[in-house]
Amino acid sequence: MQAPAIDVDHPVRIATLYDDLTRSLEALRRDPGRVRRSRAVVESALEDGSAYYGINTGFGVLARERIPDDRLETLQRNLLLSHAVGVGDLVPKAISRLMLHLKIHALGLGYSGVSTETFERLLLFAERDLIPAVPDRGSVGASGDLAPLAHMALPLLGFGVFWDGDGTRPASAVLADHGLAPLTLRAKDGLSLINGTQLMSAYGAFILERALHLTFAADVLAAMSLEALQGSLKPFDARIQAIRPHPGQARVARNVRALLRDSEILEAHRDCGKVQDPYCLRCVPQVHGASRDALAHARAVVDTEINAVTDNPLVFPDGDILSGGNFHGQPLALVLDYAAIALAELASISERRIYLLLDGHDGLPKLLMKETGINSGFMIPQYTAAALVSENKVLCHPASVDSIPTSLGQEDHVSMGSISAVKLLKVLHNVEHVLAIELFTAAQALDYRHPLRPGRGVEVAHAYVRSIVPHYEEDILFKDDIEQCLRIIRSQAFEDHIARALPRP
Repeated sequence: MQAPAIDVDHPVRIATLYDDLTRSLEALRRDPGRVRRSRAVVESALEDGSAYYGINTGFGVLARERIPDDRLETLQRNLLLSHAVGVGDLVPKAISRLMLHLKIHALGLGYSGVSTETFERLLLFAERDLIPAVPDRGSVGASGDLAPLAHMALPLLGFGVFWDGDGTRPASAVLADHGLAPLTLRAKDGLSLINGTQLMSAYGAFILERALHLTFAADVLAAMSLEALQGSLKPFDARIQAIRPHPGQARVARNVRALLRDSEILEAHRDCGKVQDPYCLRCVPQVHGASRDALAHARAVVDTEINAVTDNPLVFPDGDILSGGNFHGQPLALVLDYAAIALAELASISERRIYLLLDGHDGLPKLLMKETGINSGFMIPQYTAAALVSENKVLCHPASVDSIPTSLGQEDHVSMGSISAVKLLKVLHNVEHVLAIELFTAAQALDYRHPLRPGRGVEVAHAYVRSIVPHYEEDILFKDDIEQCLRIIRSQAFEDHIARALPRP
């Protein structure tokens, strides 16, 4: 039999993640036809007397246990209650929201057989921004993200908690405030809710969307440090990139060339006799470029995953209900580990540039202050960067190389992709902080090249920073300014402001 094509009318892409999800949920609210047709297949199957995994049988190692028809609703309720055993910190609210929206999007593809009542209640949660609070530990990333998704679904039954501002509130109280009664789950509902990779996918989509902006910021910082250190633009020559044609490498070199256009600093030291810069300057295209390409691959995999059906069993329009392994998180586990390594390298090379900026290189004052001794200058921010880079080395050990059997051996290979996802967020935060420290440091160093002007893009970036964070010639509480630089790094406005100043390619 030829496999039916999955027609995704409203695909979700990381580059336009939030707009795409809004469009998808609006479309599903207007026309849940696929959900109804899929549910009709389940209802028909319940009448034919056959056993269907998770619909009228137990779960996992209990798959051979047939459940009487009059206990099918209890089976689904018990499934959520027994699987909601997550521990640890709460998944950040923004990622919990993505989990909910991605689950609705996946169910809406029409291959899960979820009841229309349950589906419409999830849509209502999304519409009213009722976001379940979910512990971040407890999934092994194989039969989907069972424990986290069980916590996400608990409020349907009146259990669990919702986010309430920065805190949480019992779901029963929130439902009462909205005039909503707890639902009775129908056959297959509970299994459709907890099977899937939406925890891993939500982390991946959230982080990789942030990384889209972070890679450009890293190029800007490299250009700022290159100017401050009177580095050479020769390693960024297009001819060098053309004979090692990795797309990320070429993109980074092109960005730096654009950022340094019309640089007076470059012209002033063109004939200085320096032969080669240290690798943290000279190899920026190769290092940043490799991270860009790795992150692009991770985005492609996550784009596929967030538009996929990762339930089990799967309900097909021709009436077949098939058990398979689409819930297994291996595709995500591998690329989320890969993304952690790629992001960590942006911080690793950034920290080397920070160190170089403090070294009194080519006329810069040591530690970037004229009077040191009484002042420590910019010494200690580099310590923080070093600590974060070192922590990333631990976090980048791949979770996906591990597997511990579960369900008494029925689920004998698991992906541990949820661990890849949770630690990837820590890596992202560490990288953002290191880049913020480079921004803070490179801006200080560039001040000492005045009155020579850097390239137009670097000049705009430097002015943007100086509109928020001043130059210092004595020690102050640097932490507050580094936090300001962190906000700049995370801001789309920073990228947009610089991009407007760059020549069109």
